Amino acid sequence: MSNNINRNNRWVPVIIAISVVVGILIGTFFANRFAGNRLNIINTSSNKLNDLLHIIDDQYVDTVDIANIVEQSMPKILEELDPHSTYISAQDAKTANDDLKGSFSGVGIQFVIREDTVRVTGIIKGGPSEKVGILAGDKIISVNDEPYVGEVVTNEETLHRLKGEKGTKVKIGVLRHGQKKPLSFTVVRGDIPLKSVDATYMINKELGYIKIKNFGETTYAELLTSLAELEVEGFQGLVVDLRGNGGGYLSAAIQMVNEFLPKNRLHVYTQGRRSRREEYRSDGRGSYQDLPIIVLIDETTASAAEIFSGAIQDNDRGVIVGRRSFGKGLVQQPVEFADGSLIHLTIARYYTPSGRCIQKPYVKGQPKEYEMDLITRYERGEFFSQDSIHQTGEKYKTSIGRTVYGGGGIMPDYFVAEDTTALTPYYSECVTQGIIAQFCFEYTDNNRAKLSTFDNAADLEKHLRRLGLVDQFIRYADSKGIQRRNNMILKSQHLFEQAIYGSIIYNMLEMSDYVQYLNRNDLTLEKAIQLFKAKQTKPTLNDKKRNSGTDSRKKKAAFHRPAPFIQPANQALFA
Repeated sequence: MSNNINRNNRWVPVIIAISVVVGILIGTFFANRFAGNRLNIINTSSNKLNDLLHIIDDQYVDTVDIANIVEQSMPKILEELDPHSTYISAQDAKTANDDLKGSFSGVGIQFVIREDTVRVTGIIKGGPSEKVGILAGDKIISVNDEPYVGEVVTNEETLHRLKGEKGTKVKIGVLRHGQKKPLSFTVVRGDIPLKSVDATYMINKELGYIKIKNFGETTYAELLTSLAELEVEGFQGLVVDLRGNGGGYLSAAIQMVNEFLPKNRLHVYTQGRRSRREEYRSDGRGSYQDLPIIVLIDETTASAAEIFSGAIQDNDRGVIVGRRSFGKGLVQQPVEFADGSLIHLTIARYYTPSGRCIQKPYVKGQPKEYEMDLITRYERGEFFSQDSIHQTGEKYKTSIGRTVYGGGGIMPDYFVAEDTTALTPYYSECVTQGIIAQFCFEYTDNNRAKLSTFDNAADLEKHLRRLGLVDQFIRYADSKGIQRRNNMILKSQHLFEQAIYGSIIYNMLEMSDYVQYLNRNDLTLEKAIQLFKAKQTKPTLNDKKRNSGTDSRKKKAAFHRPAPFIQPANQALFA
């Protein structure tokens, strides 16, 4: 009997195998027979998108790149949530946070693209390119013995080719002015520092100035260095310029504001549907808790820069000068995928110490309206008159009882209008078409040897003023199709001088030199200086918010920003 059992057991695997094969054949038959009805069996669970992709991949009439469909769909899905939940591809993720990290690995050059060619505009001191002899003014024509000119040349592609892991090599071929044959350099990539602080200097014998372009990993350390430099100079007050600062790391803003607040003062708090309220408070270790402070903001001041400004304002620690900030108060958490791509998903909102939400209103799924907000503000006159700003949000109270408003952004304690008194349609056209930037780059490139003999902005400006550059530019613009309009040129003479001299100074010297040059005629900074001299850097309940500047609502031109802290159109990228 046992023999019969053993014989039967031997057939069990065979029977199972035959059953599986028959099942597969039957399943395949019915799947093919009723393929047209497969959509009917998809449930409404979270797997629906996955099912859709499988169906497209399996049944669609043409071959489909599913990976590409996913890449295109991710941003559109996130758009339906809010304006700041974003998708970053694996390729872009590698360089997305370089500015905030404070360094990257590359060859150590600044560059712009002109006429489908990479032009080296600057060399990082002590960097890899300087060590091998690459110079500002060189034109890159090949990378790793492959030609690199023409339509293939883009900012993204250039960064991809020149950046890389520390210690790796890249061969760069250049054309140099005065040299008949191309030159070749082998560059060993290294760490390239990126600074958050654009300028630190004494405005006068008592008032120090620091301009911060973003909040990154090194910002706090740079701030302490800047404060130490100003302390050596004997500063008695401080202007912190956050105009054009789009934000960055919350931790950097918290560390910075901690230097100026007494112990246990609330900086900011965050709260969301699944994120419990989290508060950030000062620890009392700040070295400048009594230093008079003035913060400059404008419509491009956002996120972490608004947190810093809001903490100073709501704690009545200093005064805010300028125009209403951007209004970015959503907290994003990075979520990385296996392929290296990531999303920045909004999980909470920022609130200032008084309870104001920084975030301005938005409509889900309508990102274009949100992106056009600054233009909308411009058109209704918000840049030119405080009366054009209608406070519709809830009222909140600062630490001493001053009224502040929610509804988005930080309203300054002292409003300073955009100066458009010299603005003309002719100047606007030259700016928007990039003609000024083109002229300045070409002039710099053709005269680099002479220009390099000047090591400060004052001497370089004196030299430039003797050359009649505005007249040269007008002829250049005419050759590019912008008709000469003498009355408008005369009215905008100062703007042209500032734009041309400033761009050339930017091309040849340090960012600090450029900032100092433009600050000499800056109305917002002038207001800050007046407040410091009048000892009005500490808010009181009797303060009244005041307008400064000319109401120029009737003088609007095509939208652009001639304000000094918007960088020149030919601003170089780092690689």
